[in-house]
Amino acid sequence: MEPTYIADERTQLDGFLDAVREEIVAGLDGLTEEQARRRLVPSLTTPMGLVKHATFVEQVWFHVALAGRTRADLGLPDDIDSSFGFTDDDTVAGVIARYREVCAEAREIAADHTLDDLAMHNRRSPLNLRWIYVHMVRELSGHAGHADILREQILDQDGL
Repeated sequence: MEPTYIADERTQLDGFLDAVREEIVAGLDGLTEEQARRRLVPSLTTPMGLVKHATFVEQVWFHVALAGRTRADLGLPDDIDSSFGFTDDDTVAGVIARYREVCAEAREIAADHTLDDLAMHNRRSPLNLRWIYVHMVRELSGHAGHADILREQILDQDGL
């Protein structure tokens, strides 16, 4: 039996969030640097851009909303579209490493709080950590689906 089936609420939320975090990263599995940057849709959405955006989202909800840091302190853009951008210096390995680093920091921030603790540093505040967890699972799940579809299309285009 899967331990999270009968675990407490916090363990289940942590487990689901970590699972979708890995699904986001899986969107880059086996892609070259060029493929990871390839745009197949009119929006700024690319496989690499989705991981960059997920990094931004982790920071906005855990580092800013919960821990009280500012976007300026973290070097985060004010607009969401910019969070999908990447530079010529970005690499698949570097983007994944940065995402995992930010996720580890988010886990540390969350560990100091109960699910009922309030995040007070967001335009929707106050809201509790439980809401942040559920929101993150929902948002990252959608983006993981986008990444999976883009990856599949790119590999199909390239005959892989």
